Amino acid sequence: MPQQVRGVIARSKGAPVELVDITIPDPGPREVVVDIQACGVCHTDLTYRDGGINDEYPFLLGHEAAGVVESVGAGVTAVAPGDFVVLNWRAVCGECRACRRGRPWYCFDTHNAAQKMTLADGTELTPALGIGAFADKTLVHEGQCTKVDPSSDPAVVGLLGCGVMAGMGAAMNTGNVSRGDSVAVIGCGGVGDAAIAGARLAGASTIIAIDRDAKKLQWATDLGATHTINASEGDVVSAVQELTGGFGADVVIDAVGRPETWKQAFYARDLAGTVVLVGVPTPEMTLEMPLVDFFSRGGSLKSSWYGDCLPERDIPMLVDLYQQGRLPLELFVSERITLDAVEQAFATMHAGEVLRSVVIL
Repeated sequence: MPQQVRGVIARSKGAPVELVDITIPDPGPREVVVDIQACGVCHTDLTYRDGGINDEYPFLLGHEAAGVVESVGAGVTAVAPGDFVVLNWRAVCGECRACRRGRPWYCFDTHNAAQKMTLADGTELTPALGIGAFADKTLVHEGQCTKVDPSSDPAVVGLLGCGVMAGMGAAMNTGNVSRGDSVAVIGCGGVGDAAIAGARLAGASTIIAIDRDAKKLQWATDLGATHTINASEGDVVSAVQELTGGFGADVVIDAVGRPETWKQAFYARDLAGTVVLVGVPTPEMTLEMPLVDFFSRGGSLKSSWYGDCLPERDIPMLVDLYQQGRLPLELFVSERITLDAVEQAFATMHAGEVLRSVVIL
């Protein structure tokens, strides 16, 4: 039987979110109902609320989540009722041209649930990133569920569903940081600090955190930065070069996503170094640079979506490292809040006061 549960929706562009009753249908073929235990408040949810993704209102927000499988539909083989899972928004299809070329982290046809969750009056909801986890329960495709160690803290490991994975993957997968590398990260919010943690885990010897906020630079230090640069106090490129023997960093990660920070990343890398863009630019942003600079410096210029991760490979591995005490994921959880506090959490996040607020259900 369909279930009535609570959920947080964005009804119209820029309007405060609302806590309402929503209807969860019984799972259909390859669908799963998950009892949500925790869900992080990600900037992408705020972007949905403000119309920066599309205009398919109302949105059921929340996507950075962990919980327990309650029920499954026909044909589900990946999970069973009672499994503890982290939700992910890249459920690879296995059949598109990227998957067939052995690059499933670029999958062009990721799976979502076929049925719609609705408001009590039958209005169909658009789940954020195909998940919609600011709710007591949600309906997803089985491929969006990744089984992990059930003794893990849901508030911590759920963050691997988006922001933390995006940052760690930007360093470890997209940037291919390896032992002894020098790495600079511009922007030390949740994603940037996750990139720092990923660089540390990969064995980088010099990890430079760059931000304008002293509090964020301290967070970055706690997560593995060996040096910090306050971007408001001088030239970032020169400061990075000074810390890297005059050459620049092997890998520079832009976790802000603005033309000026990308230019800093480009010129702060060593010859033949790598730039990784993981901060999300807005559609109107443009870049103008001398073409000869691209030719003469070589190297790689990359963008990173969801850290180029493969969820079934990367999420369990990182959870295991967290459980072993080798990856301090718990440092990303700044506060634990209730479902009715999401709108205030958006304000707190926008003000840069937290790495992550996490809704506990």
